[in-house]
Amino acid sequence: MRHKVLVTGGTTRLGLAIAAHLRACGYEVAVSSHRPDAGADYLADFRGEWSLPKFDAIVNNAGLFTGPEADIMAVNYLAPKRIIAEKLAPNVVNILDNRILNLASEPEECYCRSKWLLLKETLKFHAGVRVNAVAPGPVIAPVAVHEAAGLTPFGRPTPEAVAAAVRFLLESPTICGAVIPVDGGQHLL
Repeated sequence: MRHKVLVTGGTTRLGLAIAAHLRACGYEVAVSSHRPDAGADYLADFRGEWSLPKFDAIVNNAGLFTGPEADIMAVNYLAPKRIIAEKLAPNVVNILDNRILNLASEPEECYCRSKWLLLKETLKFHAGVRVNAVAPGPVIAPVAVHEAAGLTPFGRPTPEAVAAAVRFLLESPTICGAVIPVDGGQHLL
C-alpha cells in the first residue's frame, strides 16, 4: 500500500526535495503552496483560513523567514499545531531549524521563536498522532554565508540528506517526540 503524504510548502527549495525523495521511494505525495501558480495539489495559505483533507502523514515544511510577525507565527507554528490538533494525519514530521536546539528560553527573534515553539509542540505527547522533527542546518543558505555557529564540521547538509531523515522518521513507527539534527554537527559547536 502506498502511503499518502502531504508536504506543505512542497513546490520549492527544501519542500520540493522532500517531495521528490518521497515520490522516488514509492510514496503518493501531494504538495501545498500558498501561491495559486505554483502547481500545488492544494492551495493553502497558512496565514489565513485553510482546509486540508486527511493523509497518512504530513511533513510540516511550509515556512516564512521574514515578514509580519503574525504571518510568521501563523505559518511556522500555528498551522503545524493545528494540523496536529485536528489529527489530519497520524504521522507528522515538523521541519525545524538547528539554531533553536540548544536554546533554554524563548528567543526574541520571531522566526526562531516560531521554530522554538514548534519544537516544544514536537516534544509533547499527542494522543493518536506520532510527531517527530528534523532540524536542518544551513541547507538553503548560499555557500558564502557563514552561520554564527561557524562552519559545519562534517560538511554542509544537502536537501537530500534532510529528505532522507524525514523518510526515516515516517517509516519508524515506534519513534515519537524525536528531533534529528541534519546540520553536519553544527548544533554541537
